[in-house]
Amino acid sequence: MDTMERLIAQPSSLGRFWRTAQGILIPVCSLGSLLLLWEGAVHLFGIRPFLLPAPSRILQELVATGPHLPGNIAATLLTVVLGFGTSVLIAIPLAVAIASSPVVARAVYPLLLITQSTPMIAIAPILVVIMGTGQLSRTTVAFLIAFFPLLISTVTGLLATPREVVDLSRMMRTSFFQDLWMIRLPGAVPFIFAGLKVAISLSVIGAVVSEFVTANAGLGYLITQSTAFFNVPLAFGAVVLLSATGVVLFGLVVLTERVFFPWSVENDRIRRD
Repeated sequence: MDTMERLIAQPSSLGRFWRTAQGILIPVCSLGSLLLLWEGAVHLFGIRPFLLPAPSRILQELVATGPHLPGNIAATLLTVVLGFGTSVLIAIPLAVAIASSPVVARAVYPLLLITQSTPMIAIAPILVVIMGTGQLSRTTVAFLIAFFPLLISTVTGLLATPREVVDLSRMMRTSFFQDLWMIRLPGAVPFIFAGLKVAISLSVIGAVVSEFVTANAGLGYLITQSTAFFNVPLAFGAVVLLSATGVVLFGLVVLTERVFFPWSVENDRIRRD
């Protein structure tokens, strides 16, 4: 009987392994195919590097600029982390206030819509004039871009608590903080992390936008300087590093959810299945 159970369980283990391998191999093969096509097209049609550099030329330029890259990456990371951290510290408490009070919601939502309907590239120079050319203005731009999606996701999660659970908590006469800590916040965790994943990606965009306007270091600054001197391969390389930075930071948020809130990930997988 035990042998039969092991034989039955084996395909399931192989199936899980194959699904995991597919999740890794398919993106890698797709990316590799794209790079090969890109490299071949550049050489086949004789495209000049200042128009469209080949991946090999981009890599060569990144290696040549290697000693200057860590400082620029660190400058961009600092802006991303500060903007993202500020958005978390402000968005989640504000979401609790909005979800708890219709008056706060009516007062705050119009202001939020005004700030989000205005292109950030238009606000950034004004912020530089008001706040100066230092780290504060760059952090503010990253914060403003990352803040809104996290706020909306958190509010949605807090308001998505099943009605019967809310009625039960009222019957048990739980306090506001007990209701928030034991019922609403745990139920909102998947929504909060959905907002965090969007916010960390937008923080990278906000950091680059701010560095386009005012910076003396950073990957956005590296892009503006390299394009000013028609060093397009280096600009492409900086874009690649920005993409890699965004992917790594996104992965850290996903890993945090899986480590500290595994039940949230499992519930989401069950809903998809």
